[in-house]
Amino acid sequence: MTPDETKEMKELIEFLKENQIVEFDLDRGDVKVRIKFASAVAPQADLTALARLMVQAPAASHSASLPVGASAASAADSEEEAGLHIVKSPMVGTFYGSPSPGASSFVNIGDTIEAGQVICIVEAMKLMNEIESDASGEIVKQLVTNGQPVEYGQPLYAIRKR
Repeated sequence: MTPDETKEMKELIEFLKENQIVEFDLDRGDVKVRIKFASAVAPQADLTALARLMVQAPAASHSASLPVGASAASAADSEEEAGLHIVKSPMVGTFYGSPSPGASSFVNIGDTIEAGQVICIVEAMKLMNEIESDASGEIVKQLVTNGQPVEYGQPLYAIRKR
């Protein structure tokens, strides 16, 4: 990998982090790279590993995946092990913690909630879907950020049941 290519890759990663892009594919001739951040607030990328991946990428049909940071699923696993209930997204869409921009959040860390209480919105195909808690307790952790794309079954909140 040339110094110019390394510089270009660093700039690309910075651009992705600044714009909170969580997944990106690059297909340039015989080099294919996939960058996937664990959350919209992208952690520091391991540029050495990325450079090594670029250098090692052989002929065209080769594809590589480079996860950056810990996954939300592994974070949820550790939360469940700590005895916390995990509220998961029932659909693919975009997470919103408040009913509209500038409005206060449905819930905050430390809030006590009841089962059936609306805790967030997941926008899917321009429809705003209110997501209700499936457990009562205290909100301990929000596992996604506002405006972040979410997958089906992705952990959203950790709740300490009461």
